[in-house]
Amino acid sequence: MHALRWRTRAASTLAAVAFTMATTVASATASAASTPHPIKAVAGQSVPVAQQASTADAQALGVDYRTWQRDVAAVVAVARPYIEQRTSNPSGEKQAIVLDIDNTSLETDFHYFWEFPTPAVKPVLDLARFADSRGVDVFFVTARPGIIYSLTEYNLEKAGYPVSGLHVRSLPDLFDEVSDYKTGKRAEIEAKGYTIIANIGNKASDLTGGHAEKTFKLPDYDGQLS
Repeated sequence: MHALRWRTRAASTLAAVAFTMATTVASATASAASTPHPIKAVAGQSVPVAQQASTADAQALGVDYRTWQRDVAAVVAVARPYIEQRTSNPSGEKQAIVLDIDNTSLETDFHYFWEFPTPAVKPVLDLARFADSRGVDVFFVTARPGIIYSLTEYNLEKAGYPVSGLHVRSLPDLFDEVSDYKTGKRAEIEAKGYTIIANIGNKASDLTGGHAEKTFKLPDYDGQLS
């Protein structure tokens, strides 16, 4: 079910972006830069149309944006001291962390595809930058199809992430279970001499299969987030 869920909405809209926005990234970026995060209306104040759309999208998923941010921050608050401790004496070890993308690194389900680039999940962005500052390479392993590799890489870098490597699904990968595909990619990273000290995602399929010293699961609210 998880493989199908990158999914009816996210995959189709982002694939459409790959064709319709490939030559207009700069203008899309300028437009999106002025789009704030979704917030709830405050009594006596109006909410811009773009914010209303994002807020409505989040509400349609049954997930409150602020609650989600709080729950993500709680997980990151556990991950950060672990990474700090684990990187305190690397002794020449090549260390890496692996991140999922949708609703782990980027706020995918809280923004429509025309709000491009999708904003970063701020607590995770801060964690990735912290790990990078400690000499840790940051890899992304996503179930997104290869057709949007370039847009995904652009989005991550524009959002401020250090990107040591990005793995997307090629055509043969589409026939594998997401968990098997992601496990295989982590094994490939290890084969390059890395020790994956942390693997972070919001689905069980992001985290099962080993090839990481420690896993951290962000909320998906029983599958309500992709």
